[in-house]
Amino acid sequence: MTAPFIDLGVHHKASGLSDKVALGFTKVLRWCADTFFAQRYGHRAVVLETVAAVPGMVGATINHLACLRRMCDDKGWIKTLMDEAENERMHLMTFIEISKPTWFERAVIIGVQWVFYVFFFALYLLSAKTAHRVVGYFEEEAVISYTHYLAEIDEGRSANVPAPEIAKRYWGLPEDATLRDVVLVVRADEAHHRDVNHGFANELGGLPVGAVGQCPPHAELVPNWKKAA
Repeated sequence: MTAPFIDLGVHHKASGLSDKVALGFTKVLRWCADTFFAQRYGHRAVVLETVAAVPGMVGATINHLACLRRMCDDKGWIKTLMDEAENERMHLMTFIEISKPTWFERAVIIGVQWVFYVFFFALYLLSAKTAHRVVGYFEEEAVISYTHYLAEIDEGRSANVPAPEIAKRYWGLPEDATLRDVVLVVRADEAHHRDVNHGFANELGGLPVGAVGQCPPHAELVPNWKKAA
């Protein structure tokens, strides 16, 4: 399986207070990540993917409850956001196999996840448009980070180790797949999430949705009840 082509130059130009707040918040978090992890891209991925899996679940939950109250259709948003959360979780499970998190990093993950979950839940209730714009900008930064990670691998500063079995099963990678192959498909996933969330923010703001980058094919994660049926 070959990672689909993605446009590395996509950037939503901030217009209005909502977008500027979203972009400013994202840049602050980017500075924190750069300061804390420097060039340790594998460990950065482990910590940040635990945060990246939160917005999809929060958005799906709030939209699910809103549709129940209003007795209306969700227009496919709930499944899209749940798939995003699941996909980000699989990124985490993959990078745990590559960069074993330290006990300190595990403690950071617990604290950051609680703080970010509460913050993002409140933000989504206040302004779903801003929340989706934040995620769109997050994913723009993720594409940049994984592009830097690829450069580290290609230039020999990070070892191009064999891909974990979980990644080969999930993305349908060949048996001889390497870390570079994993980073390529993860980056394509992030580009897809970037476009989807900017599109959601645009739709909520009455703007054109725009094109959505192709998502790499994934193996279906089958629920236990289906396996037993």
